[in-house]
Amino acid sequence: MKILRKLLVAAALAVLVTAPRSQAQAQSRPPQNADQLGMTCAKVLAMPSWDYIPKYVAIDDSNLDGQLRGIGRYAKCYDARTDSIAAALARSRRGPTKAARDDFAAFESALKNFTAKALAAVPPAPGTAKEAYANLYEKQFRREFYVQYELKAAPAARSSASPSGTAAAPPGAKAAAPAPQTAEERARSDADPVTQAKNHLGKILNALPEDKMHDLHAAFGEVIGPHALNEAMRLAVYRYAIFLLEPPSVAKSFAPPPF
Repeated sequence: MKILRKLLVAAALAVLVTAPRSQAQAQSRPPQNADQLGMTCAKVLAMPSWDYIPKYVAIDDSNLDGQLRGIGRYAKCYDARTDSIAAALARSRRGPTKAARDDFAAFESALKNFTAKALAAVPPAPGTAKEAYANLYEKQFRREFYVQYELKAAPAARSSASPSGTAAAPPGAKAAAPAPQTAEERARSDADPVTQAKNHLGKILNALPEDKMHDLHAAFGEVIGPHALNEAMRLAVYRYAIFLLEPPSVAKSFAPPPF
């Protein structure tokens, strides 16, 4: 009996000693799907990319390698969030039609073609991760594509009346010719963000050699021209193009990171 009692006491002591250690180990484990920094995708995407990526650079011996790994992790989380939106829309049958998806696929293809030409025309500075950043920031367009359907699917009371409260024009009615713009209206138009971005991109293109300018102008026309883009998407496309084509010597970018 004495031997049995001693064995029971020893077992109890072993449990008491190891339990806190096991709890500490469990608490010290990073959350499931966490990155090297112990951050889940929800925490990663709660930060802008320009705050998150330097955290990877800080723990890497190589600045460039740290940027690439940070960009890769952020991109993976960004894609997962967009995939989740797309899947939810598909389940609810409120997502884009096949025709809309096909149009967006053509837009993406044209954008990738323009991106390749832009990076070849204005090569990034050595030792930078501009191409990786371009691939990351290109992801904003797929998300914007699905988010616009997500917003439409959200329950909201929508009035059938026109925004001004006037009756809608009957089908087939001809629109009245627009009145000439006043100087004040032209000034407001020039201050419009899309107009500003368009003018800035034009200046960048005009500064390039003529052959490159014509090639890029044609490629960009395939991106912006034939596709159904809302105003936010159109502005984002112009800013993305500016980001690609701005020379490395520019001190302050006209188009800062979109996220």
